[in-house]
Amino acid sequence: MELIVKVNSFLNGIVMGWPGMILLVGTGVYYTFRCGGVQFKWFGYIMKNTIGKIFEKKEAGEGAVTPFQAVCTALAATVGTGNIAGVTGAIALGGPGAVFWMWISALFGMCTKFAEVTLAIHFRERNDKGDWVGGPMYYISKGLGKNWKWFGSLFALFGMLAAFGIGNMTQINSIVTSISGTINSFTPINVNTANLIIGIIVAIFCGIVLIGGLKRIGQVTEKLVPFMAVIYILSALIIFFAHIGNIGNVLRSIFVGAFTPSAVVGGAAGITISAAVKRGVGRGVFSNEAGLGSAPIAHAAADTDSAVRQGCFGVFEVFADTIVICTLTAFAVLMSGTPINFGQAAGADLTIAAFGTTFGRVGGIIISVGLTLFATSTILSWCLYGTRCAEFLFKTTKIIKPYQVIFCLVIILGAVTELSLVWDIADTLNGLMAIPNLVGLLGLSPIVIKLTREYFNGVRLGESNRK
Repeated sequence: MELIVKVNSFLNGIVMGWPGMILLVGTGVYYTFRCGGVQFKWFGYIMKNTIGKIFEKKEAGEGAVTPFQAVCTALAATVGTGNIAGVTGAIALGGPGAVFWMWISALFGMCTKFAEVTLAIHFRERNDKGDWVGGPMYYISKGLGKNWKWFGSLFALFGMLAAFGIGNMTQINSIVTSISGTINSFTPINVNTANLIIGIIVAIFCGIVLIGGLKRIGQVTEKLVPFMAVIYILSALIIFFAHIGNIGNVLRSIFVGAFTPSAVVGGAAGITISAAVKRGVGRGVFSNEAGLGSAPIAHAAADTDSAVRQGCFGVFEVFADTIVICTLTAFAVLMSGTPINFGQAAGADLTIAAFGTTFGRVGGIIISVGLTLFATSTILSWCLYGTRCAEFLFKTTKIIKPYQVIFCLVIILGAVTELSLVWDIADTLNGLMAIPNLVGLLGLSPIVIKLTREYFNGVRLGESNRK
């Protein structure tokens, strides 16, 4: 066990430390310049053709989901406990300045996710059930050539295993901890029994959804994601406007703290600019998953005739996850005046305290509901990711049902298990997924650049013709 901890710690220091973050953000910077700053230059067009069309009625073809269902499935995985607990943890350990670096990573991450999704559509294929399948394992194997097929399999292996950790056990653990804690604050309960019951309920719910296949997952997430996002965003906005007088001081603490943390939190906390950058960039990257390669698996199933058009949903996805939801969490904590022990770890308890300044004990209920919806949707999406990775590795769709059964049983296990080591290993596996994916992204960049130029030249030409 001690050896496992040491090996995991070493790997984690690489993939989740400076080397991994530099590679992740560097890829986003590279794509931003090579694609002409598509996420900035065409931001209005992208928003108009993504969030602006969510109410359009569209039926997906056989073996596919609508473009909006695809982005909701991907958002279901990215918008999770990290948006509530992870952001506050970054602020506690990196100071308010971590928020600034979170924004920076997201701005470049938009182009990384754009490239991932574009490649996922470009290289996708039909499986023997007629479903569209794709993602890093496919665009690495098909795009880089047969000599790189093992690299695609490596991604699939990491993804299949990571799904049980970061997309399953850690999520259900957050659900049971939040719900049991909230109920226990009103009336004493047997926490262990409650956790088991909650785990069984979530496992049954997920099993029912998964039985319906790809389309049912898309149908559930397209309803669950907007609902949970609206509840959380409206609640956070109420806190924002309730403490609007603090906006100036908070913005100052963010921008000053990004470069001079001690001027904001004091020297006693021991927070340096290095800590602010690492915590902020780390939270941004691993919240929106830009560069990790998971979301393209969901987008590959979109019923679309344009890889770049679906790639635009990747830009929207990062914007919604980090620029909107993570920022609102940060503002709720910082503007509410909630006491923060800088330099010490923090999580959802800090977010609950911030919501409690405006909503009282109801704040805990809001966070519990938010965490439950966020984490449940994450479980569904990551089961899809793990299934697709297993399908690629075993070269058959017959692996789907066994994998899903095991996945649901692991939900129950995660509800009643102490997960400190599982969290660490899952974190490492999640980071390891990024390595083959980023190699694929950089190697296939000429294709993305070509497709992007062709598409937006067509858009520009269309605009000129309308004039």
